[in-house]
Amino acid sequence: MKADYLFTGEKLLNDQNVLVTDTDGEIINIIDVKDAGEEIETYRGILSPGFINAHCHLELSHLKNVIPEKRGLVDFVFKVVSERYFAEEEILDAIEKGEEEMLKNGIVAVGDICNYSTTVPQKIKRNIGYYNFIEISGWLPEIADARFQKRKIAFEEFDKNNLIGGIVPHAPYSVSQILWKKITPLFAGKTVTIHNQETADEDLFFKEGKGEFVRMFEKMKMDNSFFKPTKKGSLESYFKNLSAAKSVILVHNTFTKQADLDFINQHKNEEQFVSFCLCPNPNLYIENTLPPVNLFLKNDCNIILGTDSLASNHQLNILEEIKTIIKHFPSIKTETLLKWATMNGAKALQLQDQLGSFETGKTPGVVLIENVEGDTFTSQSTVKRLI
Repeated sequence: MKADYLFTGEKLLNDQNVLVTDTDGEIINIIDVKDAGEEIETYRGILSPGFINAHCHLELSHLKNVIPEKRGLVDFVFKVVSERYFAEEEILDAIEKGEEEMLKNGIVAVGDICNYSTTVPQKIKRNIGYYNFIEISGWLPEIADARFQKRKIAFEEFDKNNLIGGIVPHAPYSVSQILWKKITPLFAGKTVTIHNQETADEDLFFKEGKGEFVRMFEKMKMDNSFFKPTKKGSLESYFKNLSAAKSVILVHNTFTKQADLDFINQHKNEEQFVSFCLCPNPNLYIENTLPPVNLFLKNDCNIILGTDSLASNHQLNILEEIKTIIKHFPSIKTETLLKWATMNGAKALQLQDQLGSFETGKTPGVVLIENVEGDTFTSQSTVKRLI
Protein backbone atom coordinates (compact mmCIF):
# COMPACT_ATOMS: atom_id res chain seq x y z
CA MET A 1 0.00 0.00 0.00
CA LYS A 2 1.06 3.58 -0.58
CA ALA A 3 -0.14 7.10 0.10
CA ASP A 4 0.96 10.69 -0.46
CA TYR A 5 3.32 10.21 2.48
CA LEU A 6 4.55 7.20 4.46
CA PHE A 7 5.76 7.66 8.03
CA THR A 8 8.05 4.80 9.07
CA GLY A 9 8.09 5.49 12.80
CA GLU A 10 11.23 7.58 12.35
CA LYS A 11 11.02 9.36 8.98
CA LEU A 12 8.39 10.79 6.66
CA LEU A 13 8.83 9.37 3.13
CA ASN A 14 7.20 10.47 -0.13
CA ASP A 15 4.76 8.66 -2.43
CA GLN A 16 7.51 6.72 -4.18
CA ASN A 17 7.62 4.29 -1.24
CA VAL A 18 5.33 1.28 -0.85
CA LEU A 19 4.58 -0.55 2.40
CA VAL A 20 4.42 -4.34 2.03
CA THR A 21 2.67 -6.45 4.69
CA ASP A 22 1.28 -9.97 4.88
CA THR A 23 -2.42 -10.69 5.48
CA ASP A 24 -1.93 -10.59 9.27
CA GLY A 25 -0.35 -7.13 9.15
CA GLU A 26 3.26 -8.24 9.69
CA ILE A 27 5.66 -5.85 8.00
CA ILE A 28 7.60 -7.42 5.14
CA ASN A 29 9.39 -4.36 3.76
CA ILE A 30 9.23 -0.82 2.39
CA ILE A 31 10.13 -0.84 -1.31
CA ASP A 32 10.41 1.59 -4.20
CA VAL A 33 7.19 2.05 -6.15
CA LYS A 34 8.88 0.94 -9.37
CA ASP A 35 9.55 -2.47 -7.80
CA ALA A 36 6.04 -2.96 -6.42
CA GLY A 37 4.12 -4.11 -9.46
CA GLU A 38 0.66 -2.91 -10.46
CA GLU A 39 -1.63 -4.10 -7.65
CA ILE A 40 -0.91 -1.36 -5.12
CA GLU A 41 -3.57 -0.10 -2.69
CA THR A 42 -3.33 3.68 -2.99
CA TYR A 43 -4.61 6.24 -0.47
CA ARG A 44 -4.72 10.02 -0.08
CA GLY A 45 -3.04 11.21 3.10
CA ILE A 46 -0.37 9.83 5.42
CA LEU A 47 0.18 6.15 6.27
CA SER A 48 1.58 5.62 9.75
CA PRO A 49 2.15 2.85 12.28
CA GLY A 50 -0.68 2.53 14.80
CA PHE A 51 -0.76 5.11 17.58
CA ILE A 52 0.40 4.51 21.16
CA ASN A 53 -1.80 6.03 23.86
CA ALA A 54 0.78 6.17 26.63
CA HIS A 55 -1.59 7.37 29.36
CA CYS A 56 -5.24 6.48 29.78
CA HIS A 57 -7.73 5.57 32.52
CA LEU A 58 -10.07 3.27 30.61
CA GLU A 59 -11.90 2.31 33.81
CA LEU A 60 -13.12 5.91 34.19
CA SER A 61 -14.87 5.96 30.81
CA HIS A 62 -18.27 6.09 32.53
CA LEU A 63 -17.44 9.57 33.89
CA LYS A 64 -17.66 11.26 30.48
CA ASN A 65 -19.31 14.69 30.84
CA VAL A 66 -19.77 14.13 34.60
CA ILE A 67 -16.99 16.35 35.98
CA PRO A 68 -17.08 20.11 35.19
CA GLU A 69 -14.21 21.59 33.18
CA LYS A 70 -11.53 24.07 34.23
CA ARG A 71 -12.09 23.77 37.99
CA GLY A 72 -8.48 22.85 38.84
CA LEU A 73 -6.82 19.57 39.74
CA VAL A 74 -7.80 19.41 43.39
CA ASP A 75 -11.53 19.69 42.71
CA PHE A 76 -11.15 17.28 39.77
CA VAL A 77 -9.46 14.64 41.96
CA PHE A 78 -12.11 15.06 44.65
CA LYS A 79 -14.88 14.60 42.07
CA VAL A 80 -13.26 11.43 40.66
CA VAL A 81 -12.86 9.94 44.14
CA SER A 82 -16.39 10.81 45.23
CA GLU A 83 -18.35 10.19 42.01
CA ARG A 84 -16.67 7.22 40.30
CA TYR A 85 -19.01 4.59 41.78
CA PHE A 86 -21.65 3.68 39.20
CA ALA A 87 -23.50 0.42 38.62
CA GLU A 88 -21.05 -2.25 37.41
CA GLU A 89 -23.01 -2.80 34.20
CA GLU A 90 -22.66 0.89 33.27
CA ILE A 91 -18.94 0.85 34.01
CA LEU A 92 -18.30 -2.28 31.92
CA ASP A 93 -20.36 -0.93 29.04
CA ALA A 94 -18.43 2.35 29.07
CA ILE A 95 -15.11 0.45 29.14
CA GLU A 96 -16.12 -1.53 26.05
CA LYS A 97 -17.19 1.62 24.21
CA GLY A 98 -13.99 3.40 25.24
CA GLU A 99 -11.88 0.63 23.76
CA GLU A 100 -13.97 0.62 20.58
CA GLU A 101 -13.34 4.35 20.25
CA MET A 102 -9.59 3.86 20.60
CA LEU A 103 -9.60 1.08 18.00
CA LYS A 104 -11.52 3.28 15.60
CA ASN A 105 -9.01 6.09 16.16
CA GLY A 106 -5.99 3.98 15.24
CA ILE A 107 -4.69 3.26 18.74
CA VAL A 108 -2.92 -0.11 18.94
CA ALA A 109 -1.47 0.01 22.47
CA VAL A 110 -2.30 1.77 25.72
CA GLY A 111 -0.51 2.55 28.95
CA ASP A 112 -3.61 2.10 31.08
CA ILE A 113 -4.04 3.17 34.69
CA CYS A 114 -6.02 0.63 36.71
CA ASN A 115 -7.17 1.04 40.30
CA TYR A 116 -9.12 -2.18 40.15
CA SER A 117 -9.42 -5.24 37.89
CA THR A 118 -12.58 -3.88 36.24
CA THR A 119 -11.02 -3.71 32.77
CA VAL A 120 -9.75 -7.31 32.76
CA PRO A 121 -12.85 -8.82 31.03
CA GLN A 122 -12.39 -6.39 28.12
CA LYS A 123 -8.62 -6.71 27.91
CA ILE A 124 -8.57 -10.49 27.66
CA LYS A 125 -10.24 -10.08 24.26
CA ARG A 126 -6.81 -8.84 23.06
CA ASN A 127 -8.25 -6.15 20.79
CA ILE A 128 -5.54 -3.69 21.84
CA GLY A 129 -2.17 -4.13 23.52
CA TYR A 130 -2.04 -2.85 27.10
CA TYR A 131 0.64 -2.13 29.64
CA ASN A 132 -1.43 -2.17 32.82
CA PHE A 133 -0.36 0.25 35.53
CA ILE A 134 -1.97 -0.93 38.77
CA GLU A 135 -2.14 2.43 40.47
CA ILE A 136 -1.72 2.74 44.22
CA SER A 137 -2.44 5.71 46.44
CA GLY A 138 -2.56 6.21 50.19
CA TRP A 139 -1.35 9.42 51.76
CA LEU A 140 -2.01 8.43 55.35
CA PRO A 141 0.81 6.20 56.69
CA GLU A 142 -1.58 4.03 58.69
CA ILE A 143 -3.41 2.77 55.58
CA ALA A 144 -0.27 1.84 53.63
CA ASP A 145 -0.43 -1.90 54.28
CA ALA A 146 -4.17 -2.20 53.53
CA ARG A 147 -3.80 -0.28 50.24
CA PHE A 148 -0.78 -2.35 49.25
CA GLN A 149 -2.59 -5.63 49.85
CA LYS A 150 -5.61 -4.49 47.80
CA ARG A 151 -3.49 -3.51 44.82
CA LYS A 152 -1.54 -6.77 45.02
CA ILE A 153 -4.83 -8.64 44.66
CA ALA A 154 -5.76 -6.49 41.65
CA PHE A 155 -2.34 -7.06 40.07
CA GLU A 156 -2.67 -10.82 40.52
CA GLU A 157 -5.92 -10.73 38.54
CA PHE A 158 -4.10 -9.12 35.61
CA ASP A 159 -1.11 -11.41 35.96
CA LYS A 160 -3.09 -14.66 35.93
CA ASN A 161 -4.71 -13.52 32.68
CA ASN A 162 -1.27 -12.87 31.14
CA LEU A 163 -1.85 -9.11 31.00
CA ILE A 164 1.48 -7.33 31.42
CA GLY A 165 1.95 -4.56 33.95
CA GLY A 166 2.97 -3.67 37.48
CA ILE A 167 2.08 -1.67 40.58
CA VAL A 168 2.85 2.06 40.26
CA PRO A 169 2.39 5.22 42.37
CA HIS A 170 -0.50 7.57 41.61
CA ALA A 171 1.16 10.91 42.38
CA PRO A 172 3.71 12.45 44.76
CA TYR A 173 0.98 13.97 46.93
CA SER A 174 -0.91 10.68 47.36
CA VAL A 175 1.79 8.16 48.32
CA SER A 176 3.23 8.13 51.85
CA GLN A 177 6.86 7.28 52.53
CA ILE A 178 5.78 3.98 54.08
CA LEU A 179 3.84 3.11 50.93
CA TRP A 180 6.81 4.10 48.73
CA LYS A 181 8.98 1.62 50.63
CA LYS A 182 6.47 -1.15 49.97
CA ILE A 183 6.24 -0.60 46.21
CA THR A 184 9.75 0.43 45.12
CA PRO A 185 11.12 -3.17 45.23
CA LEU A 186 8.53 -4.01 42.53
CA PHE A 187 9.91 -1.51 39.99
CA ALA A 188 13.01 -3.42 38.83
CA GLY A 189 12.96 -3.90 35.05
CA LYS A 190 9.45 -2.45 34.77
CA THR A 191 7.90 0.59 33.17
CA VAL A 192 6.72 2.84 36.00
CA THR A 193 4.48 5.86 35.54
CA ILE A 194 3.44 8.69 37.85
CA HIS A 195 1.31 11.83 37.52
CA ASN A 196 3.85 14.65 37.70
CA GLN A 197 3.55 18.39 38.36
CA GLU A 198 0.03 18.68 37.00
CA THR A 199 -0.60 21.82 39.05
CA ALA A 200 1.62 24.58 40.43
CA ASP A 201 0.38 23.74 43.93
CA GLU A 202 2.23 20.41 43.82
CA ASP A 203 5.61 22.11 44.17
CA LEU A 204 4.20 24.56 46.70
CA PHE A 205 2.93 21.71 48.86
CA PHE A 206 6.30 19.96 49.01
CA LYS A 207 8.29 23.14 49.50
CA GLU A 208 6.10 24.86 52.09
CA GLY A 209 3.22 22.55 53.02
CA LYS A 210 0.73 25.09 51.70
CA GLY A 211 -1.79 25.50 48.90
CA GLU A 212 -4.67 23.62 47.36
CA PHE A 213 -3.57 20.16 48.48
CA VAL A 214 -4.00 21.20 52.11
CA ARG A 215 -7.57 22.15 51.18
CA MET A 216 -8.04 18.80 49.45
CA PHE A 217 -6.96 16.85 52.52
CA GLU A 218 -9.27 18.96 54.68
CA LYS A 219 -12.12 18.36 52.23
CA MET A 220 -11.45 14.62 52.39
CA LYS A 221 -11.27 14.81 56.20
CA MET A 222 -7.68 13.53 56.19
CA ASP A 223 -5.25 14.50 58.98
CA ASN A 224 -2.19 15.83 57.18
CA SER A 225 -0.37 16.98 60.34
CA PHE A 226 2.27 14.23 59.99
CA PHE A 227 3.65 15.74 56.77
CA LYS A 228 6.84 17.77 56.99
CA PRO A 229 7.62 19.82 53.86
CA THR A 230 10.78 18.69 52.09
CA LYS A 231 11.66 22.28 51.17
CA LYS A 232 12.30 20.92 47.65
CA GLY A 233 10.11 20.72 44.60
CA SER A 234 7.82 17.76 44.05
CA LEU A 235 10.00 15.94 41.50
CA GLU A 236 13.17 16.41 43.56
CA SER A 237 11.30 14.99 46.55
CA TYR A 238 10.23 11.69 44.97
CA PHE A 239 12.30 10.92 41.85
CA LYS A 240 14.90 8.84 43.72
CA ASN A 241 12.15 6.31 44.47
CA LEU A 242 12.00 5.38 40.77
CA SER A 243 15.67 4.47 40.42
CA ALA A 244 15.07 0.71 39.88
CA ALA A 245 12.62 1.19 36.99
CA LYS A 246 13.88 0.45 33.49
CA SER A 247 11.49 2.97 31.92
CA VAL A 248 9.87 5.95 33.67
CA ILE A 249 6.87 7.82 32.29
CA LEU A 250 6.18 11.21 33.87
CA VAL A 251 2.63 12.24 32.97
CA HIS A 252 1.21 15.74 32.38
CA ASN A 253 4.30 17.77 33.43
CA THR A 254 2.25 20.93 33.09
CA PHE A 255 4.46 22.88 35.47
CA THR A 256 7.81 21.17 34.92
CA LYS A 257 10.77 23.58 34.78
CA GLN A 258 14.34 23.50 33.46
CA ALA A 259 15.63 22.81 36.98
CA ASP A 260 13.51 19.63 37.09
CA LEU A 261 14.92 18.39 33.78
CA ASP A 262 18.44 19.14 35.00
CA PHE A 263 17.74 17.20 38.19
CA ILE A 264 16.53 14.17 36.23
CA ASN A 265 19.60 14.17 34.01
CA GLN A 266 21.87 14.33 37.05
CA HIS A 267 20.10 11.69 39.13
CA LYS A 268 18.51 9.13 36.82
CA ASN A 269 19.95 5.66 36.52
CA GLU A 270 22.36 5.59 33.54
CA GLU A 271 20.38 2.82 31.83
CA GLN A 272 17.00 4.35 32.65
CA PHE A 273 14.72 5.61 29.88
CA VAL A 274 12.68 8.66 30.99
CA SER A 275 9.71 9.88 28.94
CA PHE A 276 7.44 12.89 29.29
CA CYS A 277 3.83 12.14 28.44
CA LEU A 278 1.80 15.10 27.20
CA CYS A 279 -2.01 15.07 27.45
CA PRO A 280 -2.88 18.57 26.22
CA ASN A 281 -6.68 18.28 25.97
CA PRO A 282 -6.99 16.94 29.55
CA ASN A 283 -4.63 19.69 30.76
CA LEU A 284 -6.97 22.26 29.23
CA TYR A 285 -10.01 20.41 30.62
CA ILE A 286 -8.68 20.37 34.19
CA GLU A 287 -6.30 23.31 34.69
CA ASN A 288 -6.82 25.25 31.43
CA THR A 289 -3.05 25.21 31.01
CA LEU A 290 -0.65 23.48 28.62
CA PRO A 291 2.75 21.95 29.42
CA PRO A 292 5.96 23.73 28.34
CA VAL A 293 6.32 21.78 25.08
CA ASN A 294 9.14 23.97 23.77
CA LEU A 295 11.13 23.31 26.95
CA PHE A 296 10.96 19.56 26.34
CA LEU A 297 11.94 20.03 22.71
CA LYS A 298 14.88 22.24 23.66
CA ASN A 299 16.13 19.53 26.03
CA ASP A 300 15.65 16.72 23.49
CA CYS A 301 13.30 14.85 25.84
CA ASN A 302 11.55 11.64 24.81
CA ILE A 303 8.05 13.04 24.36
CA ILE A 304 5.05 10.72 24.18
CA LEU A 305 1.30 11.31 24.03
CA GLY A 306 -1.74 10.27 26.05
CA THR A 307 -5.46 10.96 26.20
CA ASP A 308 -6.00 10.60 29.96
CA SER A 309 -9.59 9.51 30.64
CA LEU A 310 -13.06 10.42 29.43
CA ALA A 311 -13.47 12.00 32.86
CA SER A 312 -11.06 14.70 31.66
CA ASN A 313 -11.39 14.55 27.88
CA HIS A 314 -14.11 14.55 25.24
CA GLN A 315 -12.55 11.72 23.23
CA LEU A 316 -9.86 9.02 23.30
CA ASN A 317 -8.04 10.09 20.16
CA ILE A 318 -4.29 10.71 19.85
CA LEU A 319 -4.80 12.70 16.64
CA GLU A 320 -6.94 15.19 18.57
CA GLU A 321 -4.10 15.62 21.08
CA ILE A 322 -1.74 16.27 18.14
CA LYS A 323 -4.12 18.85 16.67
CA THR A 324 -4.27 20.72 19.98
CA ILE A 325 -0.47 20.78 20.17
CA ILE A 326 -0.30 22.14 16.59
CA LYS A 327 -2.81 24.87 17.43
CA HIS A 328 -0.58 26.18 20.22
CA PHE A 329 2.85 25.14 18.90
CA PRO A 330 2.49 25.39 15.09
CA SER A 331 6.20 25.13 14.27
CA ILE A 332 6.50 21.45 15.30
CA LYS A 333 7.00 19.24 12.28
CA THR A 334 4.60 16.43 11.32
CA GLU A 335 7.46 13.94 11.43
CA THR A 336 8.20 14.92 15.04
CA LEU A 337 4.57 14.71 16.15
CA LEU A 338 4.09 11.29 14.56
CA LYS A 339 7.23 10.00 16.23
CA TRP A 340 5.79 11.07 19.59
CA ALA A 341 2.60 9.17 18.77
CA THR A 342 4.29 5.97 17.59
CA MET A 343 7.89 4.90 18.19
CA ASN A 344 8.52 7.08 21.26
CA GLY A 345 5.45 5.68 22.99
CA ALA A 346 6.32 2.10 22.07
CA LYS A 347 9.79 2.51 23.58
CA ALA A 348 8.40 4.05 26.76
CA LEU A 349 6.07 1.07 27.26
CA GLN A 350 8.83 -1.40 26.30
CA LEU A 351 6.71 -2.57 23.35
CA GLN A 352 9.11 -1.47 20.61
CA ASP A 353 9.89 -5.02 19.47
CA GLN A 354 6.43 -5.30 17.91
CA LEU A 355 4.97 -1.79 17.71
CA GLY A 356 5.83 1.79 16.80
CA SER A 357 7.50 1.46 13.39
CA PHE A 358 7.32 -0.21 9.98
CA GLU A 359 10.26 -2.56 10.50
CA THR A 360 10.40 -6.06 9.05
CA GLY A 361 8.79 -8.62 11.34
CA LYS A 362 6.79 -6.13 13.41
CA THR A 363 2.97 -5.94 13.58
CA PRO A 364 2.48 -2.27 14.46
CA GLY A 365 -0.89 -1.76 12.78
CA VAL A 366 -1.38 0.65 9.88
CA VAL A 367 -3.41 3.86 10.11
CA LEU A 368 -4.34 6.42 7.49
CA ILE A 369 -4.47 10.12 8.32
CA GLU A 370 -6.77 11.87 5.85
CA ASN A 371 -7.70 15.50 5.11
CA VAL A 372 -4.15 16.78 5.28
CA GLU A 373 -2.55 19.60 3.31
CA GLY A 374 0.60 18.12 1.86
CA ASP A 375 2.35 16.58 4.83
CA THR A 376 0.66 18.94 7.32
CA PHE A 377 -2.26 18.19 9.62
CA THR A 378 -5.31 20.46 9.53
CA SER A 379 -8.18 20.97 11.95
CA GLN A 380 -10.20 18.68 9.66
CA SER A 381 -7.69 15.80 9.67
CA THR A 382 -9.10 12.41 10.61
CA VAL A 383 -7.60 9.00 11.26
CA LYS A 384 -8.79 5.47 10.53
CA ARG A 385 -7.24 2.09 11.11
CA LEU A 386 -6.48 0.01 8.00
CA ILE A 387 -4.82 -2.94 9.76
